[in-house]
Amino acid sequence: MQGQPEGYTAEEYEYELENRMKNLLWTVSGDYELDVELDIRSFRQSKYISLYDAVKQGAFARYFSKDELGLYLVKKLYLGAEEAPLVNLAQMCVDQAVVDKVTSERKGVTSLRKKAFADILERDFPRLSRPGNLSGRMKIAMLQEGIDGTYTAEKRVREQVEALFSVRDAASTMDVIRKVDAFYNQLVDPEFEVQHGDLESVLAVSAEDLRQFDWQDFLNEAAEESALDEMLLQVNSSVPLEEDERNARAGKILVSEEAAQKMHSYIELHFGTSYMEELEQKRLNRRICRGVHADCKLYFTDGILNNFVRENNTYVMAKRTFEMNQRFYRQNARVSRHNINELGDILKRSLQARSEEESYASSYGTILPAKLWKVGRSEDARLFIRETKRNHSDFVVDVLIDASGSQRSRQQMVALQGYILAAALSRAGIPHRVFGFCTFWDHTVMRRFREYDEGREADWRLMEFTSSSNNRDGLALRAAADGLLERPEENKVLIVLSDGRPNDLVVNRPNVKNPSVYTGEYAVKDTAAEVRRLRSQGIAVLGVFAGEEQDLVAERRIFGKDFAYIRDISTFAHVVGRYLKKQVDDQ
Repeated sequence: MQGQPEGYTAEEYEYELENRMKNLLWTVSGDYELDVELDIRSFRQSKYISLYDAVKQGAFARYFSKDELGLYLVKKLYLGAEEAPLVNLAQMCVDQAVVDKVTSERKGVTSLRKKAFADILERDFPRLSRPGNLSGRMKIAMLQEGIDGTYTAEKRVREQVEALFSVRDAASTMDVIRKVDAFYNQLVDPEFEVQHGDLESVLAVSAEDLRQFDWQDFLNEAAEESALDEMLLQVNSSVPLEEDERNARAGKILVSEEAAQKMHSYIELHFGTSYMEELEQKRLNRRICRGVHADCKLYFTDGILNNFVRENNTYVMAKRTFEMNQRFYRQNARVSRHNINELGDILKRSLQARSEEESYASSYGTILPAKLWKVGRSEDARLFIRETKRNHSDFVVDVLIDASGSQRSRQQMVALQGYILAAALSRAGIPHRVFGFCTFWDHTVMRRFREYDEGREADWRLMEFTSSSNNRDGLALRAAADGLLERPEENKVLIVLSDGRPNDLVVNRPNVKNPSVYTGEYAVKDTAAEVRRLRSQGIAVLGVFAGEEQDLVAERRIFGKDFAYIRDISTFAHVVGRYLKKQVDDQ
């Protein structure tokens, strides 16, 4: 940590640092008119990291096009790439692209780079070495090689490291971009190219599309330039883009009420128009969006494919996702039909058992002559027989599916699980409704796939499932339960397909009632509390886990013992059927 020199105010010290770093950047780049934003934060952690970042940025600006790289990254994010891993991979490729060029001209950079790498390795090693973090282990190897010329890594990582070192031969910015894109598609999201297209598709994203990239882009006519500057700052900074930092940054963003009014138009454009009347929607928001969800809004839609405003890039991607989900179903048609039939039959048998007449001895009913001997001889007054029939049609089910961006890597599997569940409930004759949910800005979007009274043909709309944005699970649970509690059926079940990671980086408006960022422990506690509240109101809540094993702890905390972990689609009917059968039999 670098201390502030005596006699300097904080503002003077920061100004001095910025001047020093800009002079270094201009010297390396050879362009004294180069106007870039520098990351002063890193100097407080290590002066070597901060100074090397300035050298690296200047060198890349000299030998390559920083704007071309930045624009590629913004377009990749627009199509759904995860920001942190994409930025981290770009940081590594930028370093490798410039290292030989800049050190051959300026020998002192070699020593500066070694000291910076040593500080980065000491600071970030626990994060980079986490299990399953292939790009993290790749960066460890890069840092080790930069410090002493050698590194150790397992075979799979070693192959990627050698590919990373080959970026030193890059002759153009496009060579660097190709490497970043390939690393992301191999290490982070192997399904990205299948779902969103190859590098050519990424580069084909238009400037008009980018102006609709997120809420800032939509509201700001200079959005493309703004987003580009922010992305370039991240790429050239060695400060890791951690989740906590993104959360803190999001929690501090304030926008005007005028800007907030425009958001409704954006939601319509990218999620489809709402099927709910405006007045009804406002009443619902006042009733449900309370407590930790104050200043949030609900938005109910049948999806962009059914109620689109115009054919934009989001509409095109939704159609492509629909086609891919259908293809995935066809590839797994046999096991899917087996699951539907098995789960449907389990439920039908349980419901039929409830419909059978039960006979038992009673103190009133039809007299049993064989029991008359007890009169006057026994205190047992059960001389009669009664027959009862339980109602088999007093069950209703809501299915709520996490449709946030964290589901993207398993999007097709989640769509298939939702379809199997809906089709099995139709087979059993149980009325059911299905929603997907995600949260964009302060709107939790409830995407309706089918209503209670629709026929089984409506179940196929689950193939339209797509994922994006964040997820505010507690509010989505509350919204789904609001309609479920109004149903006349006595026994109500809510099934939640999620990854156990409620996460909503809220952008705050002035004078908000609840400024806390909805993520981590705060979000898990709220979601768990909402589950308990619904159970106290008579709703049986089941969590169907569709995430990574490291998130199982959070899933257990949210749903308690009533959650199913689906490791293989072939066991879906058995695992879920066991829980639902218990609900039917116990009522």
